[in-house]
Amino acid sequence: MKELLFFSYPSCTSCRKTKKWLTSNQVTFQERHIFRAGPTPDELKKILALTTEGLDEILATRSETFKRLNINMDEMSLSNVLQLLASEPKLLRRPIITDGEKLIIGHNADALKNLLHSKQDTRMNLCLSY
Repeated sequence: MKELLFFSYPSCTSCRKTKKWLTSNQVTFQERHIFRAGPTPDELKKILALTTEGLDEILATRSETFKRLNINMDEMSLSNVLQLLASEPKLLRRPIITDGEKLIIGHNADALKNLLHSKQDTRMNLCLSY
């Protein structure tokens, strides 16, 4: 089982709720401060590959940074978008949780439960196969 990677910001209410849920359910995770140790362009590319809605799913369009930059990301190359998001992590919705196979954006208790149950099912199958 891969450990969860949890990009968060301590002042973010959704991040605090998610962290509390993960901790209370004894889920192992690696937490990274999204502004101090945010996702790299390569990590962002992997995150984007896991989305169902592409960039719209991870982009914080209501953020002051997004409004201030006033750019059309549709006109940018993927490489430039990834570089921009890595250098301006305030453009990202929070929290971001991934195990490399599944992705959760924002606090979503149902998605967290499903992720936890799928991890437990995988562990159970591994134990039964021995």
